[in-house]
Amino acid sequence: MDIYLTNNLTNKKEQFVPKSENKVGIYVCGPTVYDDPHIGNARPLVIFDILFKLLKNEFPSVQYVRNITDIDDKIIKSSQEQKISTKELTVKITKGFLDDCKFLNCDDPTHQPKATEHIDLMIEMINDLIKKGFAYENKKHVYFEVKKFSDYGKLSNKNLEDLVAGSRVEISENKRNSEDFVLWKPSNNDEPSWDSPWGKGRPGWHLECSAMSKKFLGNEFDIHGGGIDLIFPHHENEIAQSRCANDTKVFANYWIHNAFITMSDEKMAKSQGNILKIKDFKKKISGQIIRLALMSAHYRQPLDWNDKLLNDCENTLDKWYKVYSSNIKSIKVSDEILKPLYEDLNTPGYIANLHKLYEKANKGENTDLFVSACKFIGLMNETSEQWNEFKKNRVSITESEIENLLSLRDKARENKNYKEADKIRDMLLDKGVLIEDKDGKTLWKFK
Repeated sequence: MDIYLTNNLTNKKEQFVPKSENKVGIYVCGPTVYDDPHIGNARPLVIFDILFKLLKNEFPSVQYVRNITDIDDKIIKSSQEQKISTKELTVKITKGFLDDCKFLNCDDPTHQPKATEHIDLMIEMINDLIKKGFAYENKKHVYFEVKKFSDYGKLSNKNLEDLVAGSRVEISENKRNSEDFVLWKPSNNDEPSWDSPWGKGRPGWHLECSAMSKKFLGNEFDIHGGGIDLIFPHHENEIAQSRCANDTKVFANYWIHNAFITMSDEKMAKSQGNILKIKDFKKKISGQIIRLALMSAHYRQPLDWNDKLLNDCENTLDKWYKVYSSNIKSIKVSDEILKPLYEDLNTPGYIANLHKLYEKANKGENTDLFVSACKFIGLMNETSEQWNEFKKNRVSITESEIENLLSLRDKARENKNYKEADKIRDMLLDKGVLIEDKDGKTLWKFK
């Protein structure tokens, strides 16, 4: 079945045709490990995990590369503020990031390279750019000269003047032109550094992705992905330096970008002070709920994050788990059911198909297919017992406390004190406990 993706390089939805019929290469910008990831960072993790799953369903070999940026100015600043080494900081944050990926039930990428392990490749690429006249050295800095690359701005669909005017361009007397961007910079004595032909220093952020994608996917590859905020300058700069260093007309054929997550229609960002870290959800909510919430809007559209969204997703999964059984067999999901995903990763359309499948499963029809379709997209990765255990563990009340309150409620009802009985019911509801009076008995369950 043909896959269609919106390619930001052409601003069109196009049929995906890989360079090789048997092998697909995809590179997605991973985290800069200076702070714990937030929910905004979780969106590309889930979206490109779904794309990875879809590609594996269609092609015999898929190379998915997601880097870890473990050297950057933000990392140095954060380590200094915390009074720990950059190594200690990046190891800690990287571990947390990988735990978050498991929490969200994301498949491991094929390769997950770290920037600090590929400095030699970056130095080699800089040397190539200098030799070919696209870069220059000045006072131990090396810059890419943007005007030398005529296609600069094609990804963001803007000319150079507009891009520079609308961005925060680093001002430096070492540059020939304000729009030139750094490939190498000197490090202070207390900062991480590597030997280079231009003195001790470290690479620029944009260069890191170019070097690592080249190593694992070659000079040209199929798909490059990331958040919409990376289009300029990061992805624009990647294209410029990679094409010039590698003497190619193409870097990546398809450029896929997810939109922002918002809160009250404002972008979620550290600068806004409205971030919600993924790790903060772990004790009170299932990763499946987060994953379903992140799928609830099309990846190209903003997604507003709120309690109602999470409650709706939890109620959906709670309903779906009622038909789950450990005896369910995994079966192949048909193209007809998968069709929305093949149409530009239309996850809301796929969720609509899951609802239809649930209605049949609830009648005892095709339960295997329903659960398999959920698992295809990374849902229902827990047993019913695990799901109920999660709900039980997050409730701030013990079973003995529940039974005691129910006993008090029974006495209140016997005494026709219905106001007190309703008060106890509401108290239990606030604690996450639902009760039902049936056949003279009071039944309860965690909501």
